[in-house]
Amino acid sequence: MLSAQTRAIVKATVPVLEKQGTAITKVFYKNMLNEHKELLNIFNRVNQAKGAQPTALATTVLAAAKHIDDLSVLLPHVEQIGHKHRALQIKPEHYPIVGEYLLKAIKETLGAAATPNILGAWGEAYGAIADIFISVENRMYKEAAWAGWKPFEVVARERVASDIVEFTVKAKAESGIDLAKLPIVAGQYLTVNTHPTGQGNTYDALRHYSICSVSTDGGLRFSVKLEAAAGKPVGLVSEYLHNNVSVGDQILLSAPAGDFALNKDLVRQNDIPLVLLGSGVGVTPLLAMLEEQVIANPERPVYWIQSAYDEERLAFKEHVDELLSKVSKAKKVVVLTSNQPRIDGEFLAKEVPAGSDVYLCGSLDFMTSMIDHFDVLEHQNDRIHYEPFGPKMSTVKV
Repeated sequence: MLSAQTRAIVKATVPVLEKQGTAITKVFYKNMLNEHKELLNIFNRVNQAKGAQPTALATTVLAAAKHIDDLSVLLPHVEQIGHKHRALQIKPEHYPIVGEYLLKAIKETLGAAATPNILGAWGEAYGAIADIFISVENRMYKEAAWAGWKPFEVVARERVASDIVEFTVKAKAESGIDLAKLPIVAGQYLTVNTHPTGQGNTYDALRHYSICSVSTDGGLRFSVKLEAAAGKPVGLVSEYLHNNVSVGDQILLSAPAGDFALNKDLVRQNDIPLVLLGSGVGVTPLLAMLEEQVIANPERPVYWIQSAYDEERLAFKEHVDELLSKVSKAKKVVVLTSNQPRIDGEFLAKEVPAGSDVYLCGSLDFMTSMIDHFDVLEHQNDRIHYEPFGPKMSTVKV
């Protein structure tokens, strides 16, 4: 239990964190990753370069400071981050490293303003916050479908859009995994452990990729978009998987993870429409959700809204049409931004029924704009569920 003095000091730093939180976390990541190269495999360099990762950590630290009197308020965020940590195999021994470099970053950024009392209070607070994460993640490790990294063989790969490949993998015999007994929750992701040799990389690299289907009959399926800019690949792992991983190759996976899932209480509620709204490769978990809904209750109204740049990048077109054909009341809307306006509040007001249960997935920019639009429309907060392809805490307002 943190003392009243410690909590008061931490709360007093809120204004500073609101102004300089991201500056602190940028210093934190730079120093820690410079001195602990073994941690480079955990972090997505694109998210680092775009500032999403520092923003996410800064938001988490700010939320902790604001709610230091009752850290239980943070549990929904801890659960979401905990899934990522468990999938990446982050363990209790990593937390002291993070704590050390976070305090050093506070000192370096704030200078003389970071008094011994402030650093001491934040050291205690970080310990309490770390204990919460460790406790939640310990439970997740126990509940995981398998421990650590297991070998899988690529048995199929299919280009489902010009820049997206769907991989199908089966567990190798030595993994001890029986896919027939593996429960898959639509919305979850797999984490791939690779060792890309391109782009000057010399380290292992871990990345999350959403599962395409709740069925494991032919294997586990996940999709990978080739992250590129100006015609050149920028996604280290996506480039490796697209160009170097073929049928017959082995990859390492950690167990399915994630808290993005259909509200089971509403799956059979035919008076509450299901809206699946995705952009680009963000439709991947939504495709699995559509499949899950069709299996459970095809009578429920379903609105499928999909955004892509053009027809060539419209992923899973045939599969989506096949599943929607099994829904009694289905509506499909496609927005191709190469020749149509982007989805905005006016569009959502027209296409999304009031009172519907909405699931969103896409890039961080797409998600941020959609969340803002729904806020303006005053859609029920507990009926908006989302999974950005990037650190979710960078989209959270605290």
